[in-house]
Formats: sequence, structure tokens, C-alpha cells
Amino acid sequence: MKLGDERLNDVARALFAIVLALVAVAGALAMLGFAPGPALSALARGSIGSSAALTATVLKSTPLLLTGLGVALCFRCGVWNIGAEGQLLVGALCATAVATRLLPDAPAIVLLPAVIAAGALGGFVVGAVAGALRASRGVSEVISTILLNFIAIQLVALAVHGPLQEVAGAYPKSDPFPAAALLPTIGRWHLGIGIAALLAVATQGLLFRTAVGFRMRAVGLAPRAARFAGISPERIALFTLGLGGALAGLAGAFEVAGVTGQLYEGISPGHGYTAIAVALLAKLHPLAVIPSALFFGALEAGAGAMQREAGVPATVTQVVQGIAILVSATYAVSAGRRHGGAAADAAADAVEERA
Repeated sequence: MKLGDERLNDVARALFAIVLALVAVAGALAMLGFAPGPALSALARGSIGSSAALTATVLKSTPLLLTGLGVALCFRCGVWNIGAEGQLLVGALCATAVATRLLPDAPAIVLLPAVIAAGALGGFVVGAVAGALRASRGVSEVISTILLNFIAIQLVALAVHGPLQEVAGAYPKSDPFPAAALLPTIGRWHLGIGIAALLAVATQGLLFRTAVGFRMRAVGLAPRAARFAGISPERIALFTLGLGGALAGLAGAFEVAGVTGQLYEGISPGHGYTAIAVALLAKLHPLAVIPSALFFGALEAGAGAMQREAGVPATVTQVVQGIAILVSATYAVSAGRRHGGAAADAAADAVEERA
């Protein structure tokens, strides 16, 4: 099969997965006693029905894009990274520390790059810790990244109740970011959206146009063969986990510097976990992560409209989103296995190897 035909088939299977997810959503709504037609119409209006709805979708898709890229990189390398949530949170925490405590009076030309770099560095460190544990002690990254998520959640809670709490001390949140630390915006569209899209292109180039990317893919597909070829799977895993963590950390920095303007508990509704489904639906292709993230971002943005316009309770909208994520990700993996998708096979084989 030609490469172009294979990519068209990948796109067709991803679109079918989305349709299947929407059918599952309609069925779930019907079983729960809600009319699927009005609910799905409200979902569409709340996600793409107006310029404000489209903006909300893009804003919710941006952290999913960056965390999805980080997860896709790791899965390509045969590393089962479940820690994008913690990496995002630590990125947001480090960015907030720089913006509100370390350099609050610095000019924008210094402060904004420092905030972005701090977010990426924080995520990199969390990912690299898991990579170092795997390389030096053989600790499964499944275990270490999950545990690091809990550590990150508690670190954010500790920070907003302690050293990073607002000066007034009334609420468990940080001080608002100074204007110099905020991402430039056009309307509500912030600079981080464009950076995230460029990083998707850069990640695609890294994986498929560089020697490092070749080593990463080689380790993911055949680690023993890669070792015989002189490639160290441990070093590649360490590098990949760190790089994936940096991407997720950027997502956290962009959230606090471009959307919320401050740090608080629960700043992420689980972007790092949804990122796994985002990456799998994209079959671990970085460029395909863009439409995949937009789909899941649309689900998040439209859930509020379902609640307001169709009377679907918030708990039900969460169930609906969970069903859509489960169905689309499951189909993406199973379709990849049936049709010989190497990327999906690499992710699934990594799970089996560590089960």
C-alpha cells in the first residue's frame, strides 16, 4: 500500500472513530432519559456554533494538543507515559512561581520568556525523573508517572495554600499574573495557540526527519534490535520522557499565562489523562494530534451548552465525555492493530509488555 493511501486510511479510521463516539454518546443520552437530538445540537452549538463557541473549543484544545504531543512522542518510543497531568500541573506551578514571586517586576521581554521556559523546565524535570528511575532502577514508568501525578496535585495544593497564595490570603489561589507575564492575545486567542500548532509541526519533523526521531521510533518498535544497532533504549526513554514532559509543562504555562491568569487547585480538569485518548485517536502522528485535540476540545466546550440548553446535568455530561473518550480511543487502537498500524501497535505492545 502506498504511503498516501495508508494516510488516507488512517484519516478515514479516525473520522469513523469520531462518528462512532458520537453514536455512543447519543445512545448513552437515550439510556439516561435525555433526548439525543436536542442534546447533540446543543453540543454542536456550544463547540462550533458561533465565534465565541469556536474560541472556547480552541482554548480547550490547546492544552490537549500539547499534552497529546507529549504522550504521542512517548508512546512512539515504547514508553507508557501516564504522567502528562502531573507534568502540566508542575509546569503551571513553576510558571506561576516565576511570574508572581521570582521576577514579578521584570519587563515583558524578560518575564514572559522566563515564564514559558519555567513551565517547560518544570514538566521536563517531572518527566525526566520517571525516565531516570526507569533507566537506573528499572522502575516501570507506568507506576512512577502515575505517582508523580499525585505528587504534582499535592504540590499545587501546598503552593496555593502557602508560599504562592495571594497576598490577601483569602482564597487558595495565587496572585494574578502581572501584565508582563501574560501571553499576547487577539481577542481571546493567545500566542500559545500558535506556538502549540508550530510545535506539532516541529514534533512531526523531529520524529520523521531527524536521526534522533529515527532512534526514538526504532526503540519503540524493536528495542532489542535497536540495542544491537548501538542505540541505548534507556537513554532514548529518558530523553523522550523529558521532552514529553516539557511539552506538557508548556501546556500548564500557557493555561496560567494565557487563560486563567493565576494558579488554583483543579486548574486542569484532567487534560493529561484525556491526552492519552487524543494521542491514540491520532495514531501517534503529531500532525494528526491537532484535529484529534480539536475534537476532544469541542466535547469539553459543548458540554456546558448541553447542560444549559438541553437540561443535561453536569454529572451526565461528564459521563458522556468519558464514553466518547473511551469509544474513540478503543477503536483507534483496535483499528491500528487490525490494519497493521505500527504506531498503535507500539503503544499497545508497550502495555502488554508491562502488564
